[in-house]
Amino acid sequence: METVKKASSYIPKNPTHIECNIEKTLDVLGGKWAFLVIRELFCGTLRFGELQRRIPSVSPRALTSTLRHLEEQGVLEREVFPTVPVTVEYSLTPKGQDLHVICHEMKLWAARWT
Repeated sequence: METVKKASSYIPKNPTHIECNIEKTLDVLGGKWAFLVIRELFCGTLRFGELQRRIPSVSPRALTSTLRHLEEQGVLEREVFPTVPVTVEYSLTPKGQDLHVICHEMKLWAARWT
């Protein structure tokens, strides 16, 4: 069986000047479910149904939209296996893995202030 996988073209930049622009990050991450999807994918590759079970409050439509957006932004990769029915797995790209520090800091902030 052959898998269909989109090649990751993520190449990190080495900025000489860092703009204070949180909006760019929020545009890449998208809606309210993005961080929860990313958090689950830190554990490894998951299928749609597994993500849905791990985030029970997200609707299938919202999850689909979030996954598409994150894939378009290069945060995650979608791997399609030609089975019946089709199997689709999601995993973080290096760009997505790079968000681990941000998520960790958010957890620390929440532990301190909420």
